[in-house]
Amino acid sequence: MQTLTVDLGDRSYPILIGPGLLRQPDAWRACIPGRQVLVVSNETVAPLYLEATLRALAGLQVETVVLPDGEQYKTLAVLEQVFDRLLRARFDRGCTLLALGGGVIGDMTGFAAACYQRGVSFVQVPTTLLAQVDSSVGGKTGVNHALGKNMIGAFHQPRVVIADTDTLNTLPDRELAAGLAEVIKYGLIRDLPFLDWIEAHLDALLAREPQALAQAIQRSCQDKADIVGRDERESGERALLNLGHTFGHAIETGSGYGNWLHGEAVAAGTMMALDLSARLGWLGAAELGRVQRLFERARLPVAPPAGLGADDFLNLMAVDKKASEGRIRLVLLEGLGNAVVRGDTPPALLRATLDACCR
Repeated sequence: MQTLTVDLGDRSYPILIGPGLLRQPDAWRACIPGRQVLVVSNETVAPLYLEATLRALAGLQVETVVLPDGEQYKTLAVLEQVFDRLLRARFDRGCTLLALGGGVIGDMTGFAAACYQRGVSFVQVPTTLLAQVDSSVGGKTGVNHALGKNMIGAFHQPRVVIADTDTLNTLPDRELAAGLAEVIKYGLIRDLPFLDWIEAHLDALLAREPQALAQAIQRSCQDKADIVGRDERESGERALLNLGHTFGHAIETGSGYGNWLHGEAVAAGTMMALDLSARLGWLGAAELGRVQRLFERARLPVAPPAGLGADDFLNLMAVDKKASEGRIRLVLLEGLGNAVVRGDTPPALLRATLDACCR
C-alpha cells in the first residue's frame, strides 16, 4: 500500500493506493468517525463490491442506497434518494457517507455529505481509473444541470480516499481508456517526465499490469494533491487541472449526458485546446502529433462528435464555471508540460479552432 497526503491543515487526509484495500479495513476504519455509515453505490458497482464493503464495516450501523448508473442520473432529483435514506434511518451529524463507485457516485455522495445537516463526513472508495486518479481527490462535489455540467455543487473534502486497485480488474476497456485521459492530462499540464513515462508504459497500462497502474495512480494523485494543497478552491493554479475540460464539458452537455464518457470528452477537448495553443504560436506540429498519437494509442477520440458545431460550442462554453465577466477562460499550453489559464484568447482564433475541429 502506498499512502499520500492532501495537505490542507486540519482538513488534511490520506490517499491509500494498493490492491485488496477493501479487504483490509484496519488500514482505514479509523478514518470513519461515529457509528452511522451510509454506503452509496450504483447498479453496476454494487453487485461487485458492496458485499465486501459491508463486511469491512461490520459492527457499525450501516445503510445502503443503490442509484442508477450513468452521467445522465447525476441530478438533484436522483440525489433525493440519498437524503430520503439518511432521514428515514435518522442519521445524525456524526454520520459518514461512503461513496462506492466512479466519479458520478463520488461527486453525488460528496455533495450530499456537504448538504446533509450542513455538512457531514464522507469517504471516497473510487472503483474506476478516472475516479482514482482525479475525481476522488480534491473535494469537488456536485451534480449536473441540463444547461451545464457540475454547475451545482460544493467543495467538501473526504476523510480518506481508498483506491483499491483490484477494483480495476472488472472495469470495462472503454472506462479504462477514459481514465487514461486524465492520467495523460497531468503530464501535459505540469509533469513532462510523467508524459514520457506514460508513452513508454502505455501498453502496460492498457494491459492492466498492476505495477504500471499503481505507479500511474500514485504519480497522478501526487500531482493533484500538490496543486490542491496550494489552491483548494480554484482561485488560481488549480484551474490548470481543467485542461480540455471547457471544451469537454460542452461535448458532454451538447451530446447528451452519458453518450460520451467524461474522459473521452476530455481527450477530444484537450486536442481542441492544443489546436488553439498552436494557433497562438505556442505549440508546433510535432507536439500536436505527439499528443494525438498518444490519445489514439489509448483508444480515445481526438475530435468532437459530428453533431456539434462551432456555435453550439460557443453557447455551451459560455455556461462554464471558469467563465468570468462574459469571457471564456481556457486552459492552454505554452509548451508541453507548461499549462496556463487565459481569458484573452482572440475570438477569431477560438472560432478558427472550433471551425477546424468541428469539421
